[in-house]
Amino acid sequence: MRLTRRMLLKISAAVGVASTTGPGLSRRLAAGPSGPGPDERWVPSVCLQCPAGCGLLVRVVGGRAVKIEGNPLHPINEGRLCPKGQIGLQILYDPDRVTGPLRRVGERGSGRWQSISWDEAIGMLVDRLRLLRQRGEPHRLVVMSGRNRGQMGALWDRFLAAYGSPNHVGHSSICADGSKLGHYLTQGFKHYAGYDWDHTNYLLCFGGAFLEAWRPTTRLLRAYGHMRRGRPVRGKLVQVDARFSITAAKADEWIPIRPGTDGALALGIAHVIVRDGLYDHAFLAERTFGFEDWEDEQKRLHRGFKRLVLEEYPPERVSSITGVPADVIVRVAREFATTRPAIAAGERGSSMQTNGIYARMAIHALNALVGSVDAPGGILVQNDPPFTKWPDIVKDDVAEAGGKRPRIDHAGTARFPLAANVYAHLPEALLARDPYPVDTVILYYTNPLFSSPNVARYYEAFRQVPFIVTFSPFMDETTAQADLVLPDHTYLERWHDDTIYPSLGYPVWAIRQPVVEPLHDTRNAGDVLLEIARRLGGSVARSFPWRTFLEVIQFRARGIWESGRGSFRAADFDGWWKEFTRRGVWADPPYRFGEWERVLKTPSGKFEFFSQTLQHKLDELARSDAERRGVTPEQALEDILRGLKIGARGDLVYLPHYEPIRHVGDPKAYPFVLVTYKLMAHAEGRGANVPNLQEMLGPHLRERWRGWAEVNPTVAASLGIREGDWIWIESPIGRLKTRARLFPGARPDVIAMPFELGHRAYGRWAAGRGANPNEITANEYDYLGGNAAWFSTRVRIARA
Repeated sequence: MRLTRRMLLKISAAVGVASTTGPGLSRRLAAGPSGPGPDERWVPSVCLQCPAGCGLLVRVVGGRAVKIEGNPLHPINEGRLCPKGQIGLQILYDPDRVTGPLRRVGERGSGRWQSISWDEAIGMLVDRLRLLRQRGEPHRLVVMSGRNRGQMGALWDRFLAAYGSPNHVGHSSICADGSKLGHYLTQGFKHYAGYDWDHTNYLLCFGGAFLEAWRPTTRLLRAYGHMRRGRPVRGKLVQVDARFSITAAKADEWIPIRPGTDGALALGIAHVIVRDGLYDHAFLAERTFGFEDWEDEQKRLHRGFKRLVLEEYPPERVSSITGVPADVIVRVAREFATTRPAIAAGERGSSMQTNGIYARMAIHALNALVGSVDAPGGILVQNDPPFTKWPDIVKDDVAEAGGKRPRIDHAGTARFPLAANVYAHLPEALLARDPYPVDTVILYYTNPLFSSPNVARYYEAFRQVPFIVTFSPFMDETTAQADLVLPDHTYLERWHDDTIYPSLGYPVWAIRQPVVEPLHDTRNAGDVLLEIARRLGGSVARSFPWRTFLEVIQFRARGIWESGRGSFRAADFDGWWKEFTRRGVWADPPYRFGEWERVLKTPSGKFEFFSQTLQHKLDELARSDAERRGVTPEQALEDILRGLKIGARGDLVYLPHYEPIRHVGDPKAYPFVLVTYKLMAHAEGRGANVPNLQEMLGPHLRERWRGWAEVNPTVAASLGIREGDWIWIESPIGRLKTRARLFPGARPDVIAMPFELGHRAYGRWAAGRGANPNEITANEYDYLGGNAAWFSTRVRIARA
């Protein structure tokens, strides 16, 4: 949405804004009543409909929120909002919200609940948690979390450490952890990258929904406009994707690719760049390790990336793997290398495959080849705000012993060596009681009974869990199966901070604050967690010296004020905080290039084509396994690699390379690959209960309020399927029924379905509409990082 003169005049009239920057605006944003009408004001907040964290201004009239606009002071969105940001009022005023604490009184899933007080609800949970600690079994508590923003993720970690459980299972391993781990193995930072979009001249995008559902959407939409029409040099966008996405439609070029072969294409492009001498010689000589062949301390010769791509990834071979013509590979490689600054970026489509980590290493290697690492128009490594350091956690003997128990999801072990969490593996661990049975599961902003692959496994596994608690403000699928519901405020009713995801490079921190009084008997989940800690007492309570979650936020904020950095300053903290809440955001631009010790945190202090981080991790696991089993380290490493289903051996294990994708389903019986994707209306599984998002669900097909599957017209004709027919889509896991949309942008070997629909619960506008592709998606992994491989399921289709 473009910030027009008319909009500025409207904001000026409502708020008394003298200008869109500087202290004039910040003093008036939360100054209270202004303009005609009863008690009218604009309150800054932050959106929570995706990970972007865009700044909001919420118009409140007579105590009721009536309109949402973008906050011009927030550097992510600069006053603009995507459709998901505009619909916050439908979240706040949803008639199907959970209005207070609930205790299950019927069978699980029966919908029979009893309303109880907050005192009784918290008491039920505390009694159970206290009993586990008395038994010396705190590790049998599992916390599953999803949209942890601001301090909430660290607060959950702190609680579990003080309580005595290692089991904080986040959702990132079903999101895009392959990208994080690709950066970790090559650059040493385990997060997404930021990008200097405004100055890049060439974007080669592998499987990323750049204009639909990539983070942060509003920033990317603005960057796209600037790249294309906002400067003298028009940037070029090349989209590599298995389907003709909206981004592909708006790109200069679409490269249709066989699902799961993105890494091979990146290596083919690297072959041409290296072969033709088009790489950045200075950057590779000064800032990289493992490009040329090299000797270790024992004088053993190791193969470098240069020889690997020249020997194994010529365009003709890569073409046979990817389906991309060899001449296209050569042309794109030369364009990419000679139209600098250039960026090679990848997202879920390339990272969440059985070979996703190696694919992301290969894609990121292209950035090193052309010198785009920590360079204008290239890759940025996000800086965090200078928060006050957390105080030490107080642990008693129970917490110490419990925290040393193995994780329930086996993250970080030889099964999933690089994983921080393995969300999709939890059902198997629960059912097998491996490494121990779980007593209690607490869920915060996550809904595995809708959003995990093969959701039937989670239903079966959760039936074996004695006690399930959720903080959801909505009766979603997982909440419907819970024993206790402790409903959170919605994001427009609570205090909650938000640090931006990697994007701009420089630190940005914003605040959600209550724009209206809570509508129902709900509570801020952060406050509830602090109350639980207080009631548990002892060392757990001593680890949480704050009375409210707002105090936690203010404690952390003092570090920013004390640093004296940022877009505004004040002589005392109270004055600084008042100004911060009026503005709604603090930022500390610009991004500073060339801080190599921060940007390159690898063992060599350089960009590593040959990942010593991976080598050290696997060697450490092999030595430990060899001692335990009485075998040689070489045999132990071989067994680990077989368990990880990695086909490479020797130096190739530590270099970006192509591992053939593993599929579930015989290609003869199941001839198509199921590709699932996100649209602009996808709010991380939380958009289906919003009428406005349902109304604009599939703009490329003019679809709304119902689901569909995209089928190539030639394939459809061969199967007797016509436009709009009901069809069955069947995988080895199960089958679902939906409508066929004949779409020329679907590859003949692909059936594509969007996320968001197919809810069994989640309110009147979500339940019973469309089909959920996760119900027939097989549970496969990139075992190296524990990432869910979303595109490994083969399917067949037939008219219903």
